[in-house]
Amino acid sequence: MVSIARKNLLEDIPRFLVAQAGIMFAASLVTIQTGILNGFTRSTVLLIEGSTADIWVASEEMVQFELTEPLIVEQLEQAKVVEGVQSAEALTLGFARWKPPEGETSPLKIVGFEPDGELLKPGNITQGSVEALNGPYTVMVDESRLPSLEVEEIGAIAQVNSFPAELVGLTEESQSIVSSTFLYTSLENANAYVNGEFSASINCKLEADNNIKCTTVYESSEDIKNIAQPEPLISTDPITYILVKAAPGQNIETLKQNLEDALPGTAAYTTAEMALKTRNYWQMRTSLGLVLGIGAAVGVIVGMVVVSQILYSSVSDHIKEFGTLKAMGASSTMIYSVVMEQSLWMAVLGYIPGMILCWGFSLWAATQGIIILITIPTAVGVFGIVSVMCLGSGLLAIQKVTRVDPAIVFKA
Repeated sequence: MVSIARKNLLEDIPRFLVAQAGIMFAASLVTIQTGILNGFTRSTVLLIEGSTADIWVASEEMVQFELTEPLIVEQLEQAKVVEGVQSAEALTLGFARWKPPEGETSPLKIVGFEPDGELLKPGNITQGSVEALNGPYTVMVDESRLPSLEVEEIGAIAQVNSFPAELVGLTEESQSIVSSTFLYTSLENANAYVNGEFSASINCKLEADNNIKCTTVYESSEDIKNIAQPEPLISTDPITYILVKAAPGQNIETLKQNLEDALPGTAAYTTAEMALKTRNYWQMRTSLGLVLGIGAAVGVIVGMVVVSQILYSSVSDHIKEFGTLKAMGASSTMIYSVVMEQSLWMAVLGYIPGMILCWGFSLWAATQGIIILITIPTAVGVFGIVSVMCLGSGLLAIQKVTRVDPAIVFKA
């Protein structure tokens, strides 16, 4: 029976290649859509899951990582003296605009943290160092966002709102797909960018069309040294989160309750709870999860239609052979096994190149800042879907075999 299944499959090579192309397309579509969904949800919690904090203290009105109400520095100092707290650090988020020397303005999400701290690191540093962010008006971004910021390398100087910004480092795997560019900097720099009021000197020049264009220009680090430096934070300055490291042996649930009691109007979450809350927001309260899920479903439907047509056509072309088997006394189970095995061969031979294609595409997408997360469970799940899809199509094709009359082999 194995040889018959393979003979039917490989007898017409062009048809075989068309069938495998259809299955490969379906497998690739399901894998890519699922990978994008997984990568999208993972990208929204990269900073959270990359933190070594045990607890995140947020406003009790927090909806997800990027949507919350501010706390103040005084609450950070109060958290540090709560029993069971080993250390606590601030994290601040804010909005700003990036103005390159030449090019268009881009939106930013300012991420201010303690460069010398231990509870938050901005992804994997590829160039520069986190310590460089201790300098005034120094910033770091994910290298995938350089094209959108219209700069090419570290050392570039641009503006963030009215203040200068010197790019001193690059990172990777730190950018949410759905967010504006994350601009990492120190708490002092972040406070200046988001809340500062600075009137920069203006450089105006006459353009070729006789219009006057005025811009603020910073050309070197020396220009940055000549302006007012960011001020240290005071007790009333806003922050967004308090990251807490628990003392050794401290019960996390007890510490969460102690922090909430000591800081009225706040809620404490473990890192896992914080990530889950953010992930659920993007999956459940936005249409992105639904759209990507529909894409995967379309892949399955298209694949089933293609495979069903190919298998049905193959069975029709070999209907006399199946009639001969029945005339020779072959059982229905034996005949069905030929079609079902042919279906499995099509699943395997379509899945393997499809998965290789998806893997290569995910590597390319990573260079563009798009995470297509193809995990082992995803790969196994897609193979299961493709197998069920092919077997289901085989069951449809078998219906023709069940109605075949053995006498067909004697007809002209």
